[in-house]
Formats: sequence, structure tokens, C-alpha cells
Amino acid sequence: MSDRWVSFDCYGTLVDWLGGIRTALARLWPDQDLDDLAATYHRVEPEVQAGRGIAYAAVMAETLERIAAERGLDLPEDQRGALAVSLPAWPVFPDVPPGLTELRARGWKLAILSNTDAELLDASLLAIGVPVDLRIVASEIGSYKPAFGHWEAFFRTTGADRARHVHVAASLFHDVEPCAKLGLPCVWINRQDETSDLPRAGELTDLSALAETLDRLVPA
Repeated sequence: MSDRWVSFDCYGTLVDWLGGIRTALARLWPDQDLDDLAATYHRVEPEVQAGRGIAYAAVMAETLERIAAERGLDLPEDQRGALAVSLPAWPVFPDVPPGLTELRARGWKLAILSNTDAELLDASLLAIGVPVDLRIVASEIGSYKPAFGHWEAFFRTTGADRARHVHVAASLFHDVEPCAKLGLPCVWINRQDETSDLPRAGELTDLSALAETLDRLVPA
């Protein structure tokens, strides 16, 4: 029987993307409304990514520049790369290492499909401390989610049986919705207590019960 594969988004799902972004924005512009800045970043970044294959470090730098221009804020030249510099220190959610370790113990192969650069993701995987079998990053395939390039690259690289694969992610926009369009089962990690009518194979608040959920979806 073919391998069971689970693919993950990384930032927001395994690593605290929102916390990392908010901390970096607060350091750059401490007198600004942090909630509003984070919401603006969340809006602008996909616009920068759309239809482009540039490095994620460049995406973050350009997003900061656009926010600064839009808000009339000062962004010193030596701070354009502040987000990329901070990313390796973004915290791993505490449920992640034991959750991934349990999946490996049950025989699941792990893949990461991430809108980032290889060296940035490698730093986060080192912090997570659990080996993965494959990682696919935007800067290497020239495509950013929610475009389908990550999943196309995953199936092309692994030859995985679609019936024995599940995707796991926190982002409705980047992951859950494209999986629904592709007909792929997706378990939504709803860490922000959001609501959605998008179809999904399951919904959890963290990874603590993920192994049991995936075993029900794809029995060993």
C-alpha cells in the first residue's frame, strides 16, 4: 500500500506568523495602531505575491515599503529587511513538535508547502526540531499560494496517491480555499477562532488531536 502523506502550511499553522509579524511591526513603528498595521500587512502581502516568483524576503521588504508609503511612515533603508531578519526567531506553537512527532510515529510522511524561501523555512524547521520528508517553497517553484503550484509540485515530486494525502493549514485564503477548488481534503487549524463556510475535511484548534483525525481520514 502507498505511503500516507500529510502536507502542512508552515507560517500560521506551525509557526506563529501573526505574532512574529506583529512583533516586527511594533519595533518598526511603536506609535502606530498595531492591530491596524497587522491587518494592513495581511491585505498588502498577497497583492505583492500575486503572479510573481520573487523571493519571500523581497516580498516582505516590498510589503513594508508599500505600508510605509500608504501610511506616510518612515522606513529606513537598513530596516527594509527587518521581517526576514526576524523570521527565524518567530515562535513555534507548543503543540507542534509533539503533534508532528506523533504523526511520524504513526507512519505518516510529512511535507511542508510554504510561501517562503528555503533558508528561512530551514531555520523554522530547525526550531521545530522534527524532520520532514519534503519541503516545497514559493521562491523555488516561482509560485505563491493560493495559486496551485505548491500542490502540483508536491504530487509531481512524490507521486503520492491523492486518496492517501491530507493537507493541514490555518489560512483560509492561502490553503483551505484552494484545496476545496482542487478537491483535496484539508484539515483547518483554526487558531484564531474564525468562522467559514468553506468545505474542509476537519477543523481543529491545534495539532494535539491531529494524528487521530488524520488516521480516521486515511486509515493505516
